[in-house]
Amino acid sequence: MVENLVIVESPAKAKTIEKFLGKDFRVVSSFGHIRDLAKKNLGIDIENNFSPTYEIPKDKTKVVNELRKLAADSNNIWIASDEDREGEAIAWHLVSVLNLDLATTKRIVFHEITKEAIANAIENPRQVDMNLVNSQQARRILDRIVGFEISPVLWKKVQPALSAGRVQSVAVRLIVEREREIISFETESAFRITAIFEISSQGKENAIIKAEASKRFSDDKEAHKFIELCRDSQYSVGNVTVKPGTRSPAPPFTTSTLQQEAYRKLGFSVAQTMAVAQKLYEAGRITYMRTDSTNLSKLALVKSREMIVSEYGEKYSKTRQFKTKSKGAQEAHEAIRPAYLDHPTTTGTANEKRLYELIWKRTVASQMSDAEIEKTTILIDMNNSPVTFQATGEVIKFDGFLTVYTESTDTENSDDERYVIPPVKKGMPLLYNNITGTQRFTAPPPRYTEASLVKKLEELGIGRPSTYAPTISTIQNRGYVSREDRPGEKRNIQIITLSKGKISSSIKSEITGKEKSKLFPQDIGMIVNDFLLENFSEIVDYHFTAEVEEQFDEIAEGNLKWTGMIDKFYKPFHKTVTNTLEKKERKTGVRILGNHPETGEPVTVRMGRFGPVAQIGESGNDEKPKYASLAKNQLLETITLDEALNLFRLPRPVGEHEGTEIIVGVGRFGPFVRFQGKFFSLKKGVDDPYTITLERAVELINEKNENDKKKVLKDFGDIMLLNGRYGAYLTKDKQNFRLPKGTDAEKLTKEDCIRIIENSDKTKKSS
Repeated sequence: MVENLVIVESPAKAKTIEKFLGKDFRVVSSFGHIRDLAKKNLGIDIENNFSPTYEIPKDKTKVVNELRKLAADSNNIWIASDEDREGEAIAWHLVSVLNLDLATTKRIVFHEITKEAIANAIENPRQVDMNLVNSQQARRILDRIVGFEISPVLWKKVQPALSAGRVQSVAVRLIVEREREIISFETESAFRITAIFEISSQGKENAIIKAEASKRFSDDKEAHKFIELCRDSQYSVGNVTVKPGTRSPAPPFTTSTLQQEAYRKLGFSVAQTMAVAQKLYEAGRITYMRTDSTNLSKLALVKSREMIVSEYGEKYSKTRQFKTKSKGAQEAHEAIRPAYLDHPTTTGTANEKRLYELIWKRTVASQMSDAEIEKTTILIDMNNSPVTFQATGEVIKFDGFLTVYTESTDTENSDDERYVIPPVKKGMPLLYNNITGTQRFTAPPPRYTEASLVKKLEELGIGRPSTYAPTISTIQNRGYVSREDRPGEKRNIQIITLSKGKISSSIKSEITGKEKSKLFPQDIGMIVNDFLLENFSEIVDYHFTAEVEEQFDEIAEGNLKWTGMIDKFYKPFHKTVTNTLEKKERKTGVRILGNHPETGEPVTVRMGRFGPVAQIGESGNDEKPKYASLAKNQLLETITLDEALNLFRLPRPVGEHEGTEIIVGVGRFGPFVRFQGKFFSLKKGVDDPYTITLERAVELINEKNENDKKKVLKDFGDIMLLNGRYGAYLTKDKQNFRLPKGTDAEKLTKEDCIRIIENSDKTKKSS
């Protein structure tokens, strides 16, 4: 008999906990959820008060059978799944599946996997909280109903194999609306005038002041006219304002702020941040990573103060307890912080180390003194114009928390660097060194990154810590949204310069519209969004979705019955589904672009069965219409007639080589050259499929063939020895086989290769 059986969610967590418990405890893992709603039909009995039918997935049968045997052979059972609604639901499912008594089964929770926290949890067990379980059930059941009932409508009215989700559809709406703001944005330009002034110092190098004119000028004529005034003007120091100020540190991390800052500082995706944080938590290095609380425990406050005083001195310590602003913040009771604040670094992978250090710095900085700054603003007067120049500088008098950490922002600006203004007095004369008028263009609103989308969802009260990462993964996996980099385009800007009394103009090019890891809506995402807005406006309504989240919180607190909440939602929703199915029209996003300049045939774009297509001609005529797929970065909403016609130029022949025609086209994996039944990719950013020459196509073919020859070390017919990225390997019947360590690839015979493949097959079968 096992005296105490502890069931946790993950094997890594089990290993860490087992270190802290004595020999009387055995810790095992459920490997996450062990039950879910039945896949067949809806899995919910709507007529019977939305009663759910749960089933054990096939891949969990073995785990459940092992847990049942262990539970039957144990005196005490402790369930230690995570302390959030998902964790509580797992605990309840374990109680049900293992036939345990809900009243006597010990439920233990902790925010960190440390010896003290585990011991405290064992001393203070509780029962499974059915309010939290019901909140999770309500979310799961509502989301299943929405997905199950809307998906068939989308299949019939838009395209087969589509699906919709409550929170995901709202996230897609945000991205689509932002894209349309960008599409409709009209760029305007103006001239920004900056100057460098000198303060004459006897016997010393002249001190300089960087300043900017208080007015912007709409065109080059106005800017030129003003710079002519600047050439003839005398300058003097006007008002000088010196203001002391302070900067306070940001609160410790919540799930959402960790995702945002890990993206800004480390370049992590939302899913990557959560995966790395999960490993840190399970290894006992940080507190629970799904939380919207900024609270720190009393022990953490004491320990952080001790560490700060010891390392930086008393002056740097300021104990703070931050109040959580997020509605319904109850996923956990503490912010994300290091389990041991005296450990500024940790062991593990490079990413684990980087994320841990970020969490450590943010936590420690939150308990440090404000930074004391002095902000100086001076106005520089002109004697021939009411326009003034303004210089702003900042001096840090006491660095406080800045000695450890500075929070990043979504719009980093290199112009915001700290600049110290030299000592000046009102009336002091100044000389210009140079004055520059630079053409600047207004920028459209920025596209969302994964992190800034999380921030927006949180601001709207949509989603909770456990839902951000899966929501963002889902909308990308469904093909509604894609995360992309865009190289940007060159744009010419005009620069007017005044130096040593001479005014000159020049043209400089800059890259505009460059994007990195931004979320772009795809055509199908835009069509589905429009369809849902038109027919299921409540599902994608921001206020309604946030209200539903609040109702889940009410259920978790025991103030609302989950079945009543679902019933209130379902009746009008189901009626809308029925009415929408009865409508005849389909949604394809069709747009008429115009007529073909030579044939007069109509040119349209729409969503086809396999993606967005351009079409020349109409169905039902004698001549069949011609079709061409849109390029990856083209949208049905913005493609022009010329761009659509250009698509029909491919595939195109570029000439003959060795008696065979070479064809250039664009396929699923990008532009290609096709020759003798083989495909050769064009170089990204180098080759254009519309302009590539025969000579360049042959060059690509020869280059690929040469590389392939180098790749083949030995050819035994059905077996090949190839040279890969990680060294030599064998291939047979489209299967790859590693070579045993220490094998000399050059000496291998066909018999040796057969033996290696046979041994590899035996190993696979035995495992």
